[in-house]
Amino acid sequence: MNFFSRFYGVVFSPQQTFKTLSEKPVWIDALIVILIAVMIFTYLTMPYTQKDTLQLMEKNIGLKERLGEERFDEMIEGMKNPSQSSVILRSAVLTPLTQTIGFLIASLILLGLGRLAATEGKYIQVFSAYIYANLIDKILGNALRLFLIMSRKSVFQTSTSFAIFFPHMEVTSLSYVMLSQVDFFQLWLFGVLGFGLTYILKIDLKKALFISYGFWLLKSAVNVAIFLVRMSFLG
Repeated sequence: MNFFSRFYGVVFSPQQTFKTLSEKPVWIDALIVILIAVMIFTYLTMPYTQKDTLQLMEKNIGLKERLGEERFDEMIEGMKNPSQSSVILRSAVLTPLTQTIGFLIASLILLGLGRLAATEGKYIQVFSAYIYANLIDKILGNALRLFLIMSRKSVFQTSTSFAIFFPHMEVTSLSYVMLSQVDFFQLWLFGVLGFGLTYILKIDLKKALFISYGFWLLKSAVNVAIFLVRMSFLG
């Protein structure tokens, strides 16, 4: 089974595909594809991210008072005219590096949660399953997000989560951030991951889904906490 067959299988026949991955874990090809896709997505959407962020920061009176007008103006000027090297550094180095570290840590936590229910399974098996499950979000999900971002010319106003049902909600509100965690592609991702955990940990699907979605809840809580810390800094 080659990469394209496994990718197809993750989408249309996840049960058999993750059974095969549990028996023979592979991940390098999928990781390379994901990192390339994420780099392209970040590079293409960065102008819109910068525009949205700039509009948000320019309205932040509290931050301006805390930094002082001169420092604040310098920061805004730097955001208006980012260097090409900084754009490339973020797209080609920082983003894929952060993504890879995130995959490594997430797989370790998933294995730890799995140990609460079973003694079977190895880290490389969980890592392989998690990487392949992420093809759903990082390839299919980002493809749709890229289309929406290009159409609306905005990142902040684009979502594939429950937040789309509340188009007038402020994107910097806690409610919006919490709703944005319930992303349709993320729900799909952790659903198919349950099949992988079933074969890796040798537990029933119900327990595997409990572990998979339990991790999703934990990840969502961390994201919300990071948002709160960031907003407290921005004032």
